[in-house]
Amino acid sequence: MAYINGNYLKLQAGYLFPEIGRRVNEFSQTNPDAAARLIRCGIGDVTEPLPPACIEAFHEAIDEMANRETFKGYGPELGYDFLREAIAENDFSSRGINVDANEIFVSDGAKCDTANILDILGHQNRIAITDPVYPVYLDTNVMAGHTGEANDSGQYEGIIYLPCTAENNFVPAFPGTKADVIYLCYPNNPTGATATKEQLANWVSYAKENDSIILYDAAYEAFIQDAEVPRSIYEIDGARECAIEFRSFSKNAGFTGTRCAFTVIPKELSANDAEGNEHGLHGLWARRMATKFNGTSYPIQKAATAVYCNEGKAQVAGLVSHYMGNAKILREAATASGLEVYGGTNAPYIWIKTPNSTPSWDIFDKVLNEASVVITPGAGFGAAGEGYFRISAFNSRSNAEEVAQRLSEINW
Repeated sequence: MAYINGNYLKLQAGYLFPEIGRRVNEFSQTNPDAAARLIRCGIGDVTEPLPPACIEAFHEAIDEMANRETFKGYGPELGYDFLREAIAENDFSSRGINVDANEIFVSDGAKCDTANILDILGHQNRIAITDPVYPVYLDTNVMAGHTGEANDSGQYEGIIYLPCTAENNFVPAFPGTKADVIYLCYPNNPTGATATKEQLANWVSYAKENDSIILYDAAYEAFIQDAEVPRSIYEIDGARECAIEFRSFSKNAGFTGTRCAFTVIPKELSANDAEGNEHGLHGLWARRMATKFNGTSYPIQKAATAVYCNEGKAQVAGLVSHYMGNAKILREAATASGLEVYGGTNAPYIWIKTPNSTPSWDIFDKVLNEASVVITPGAGFGAAGEGYFRISAFNSRSNAEEVAQRLSEINW
């Protein structure tokens, strides 16, 4: 008899976005006329084309693959040097941040990396996760067997939950119980909040004092408008000894469909085995990548490298400006409708309190049925997300303006 991984049976009924898809499909079949005017502001998927510089590089790479002399087979599992060096120079060195190209691991998505990092971390770790949270952090720990069963509110035994509320500006306090691994995401998905340098410095101090590791998701750093807000955890002294950072080309350069990201693991970062012996995580992650991954494709990496040329930088800035312009329109419309609004200033997400404490899935259905707009219910991001909903600014300008108009017409 073959056996399954029973941890999968602990998962809630469905991953958030497939459940949204199920409800939208049901609505579309029942209301074909309303479905024809449907606008999706739920999942954070981009809508605008890839930057022209990336498209040009893509074509050049494809042409190389068509020629025997320039054809590329298996590439380096950790990423081509040309991309790793471009990342190190433009995202870190140019900002005075100490990250070497050899500490950068190119992959096919930050979502994958935040999940796969558990491969090199032990089952003994006490895991601290912010609430509300990007569901992948929690669900992959359930899959890995790091939790018990879920209670009625959807919280899992064995996880240390770090509530992010309006009262703490969606940046959590330290846990009352020592945490070994801490997930932080800023700019935050789903709340759109950012953490100050002082707040991140406090978390780095906590991690060093408790021999903890911070898993820092900076996938939305390109959307930061405030020059005082840190773009990388490595802007904080001491972070190289306690933090892993995840970045992506998905949202800033539109690579959600082409898949390219990277993870930074400093060489001085280490953790202990069961006997208390210290081991570097850089080498373990390199071993994991070489064993389980054959590398991101050459044309994709060539296209990603074009993000850093002068034309690419200007075009990416234009994309960021477009989406943040949408965020401003949506934020202002929600505020004008009398809603309590957060985010949307340093991130492409608007986080809105449900009126009259209405359950967030009820608001999802209301907005879908009354306005033919798909939003994301806060409950899908965790117990502390209940009472809120998220609107994504990833859309065309005309759709953002139309959604703003429809929001103003809802009887909240």
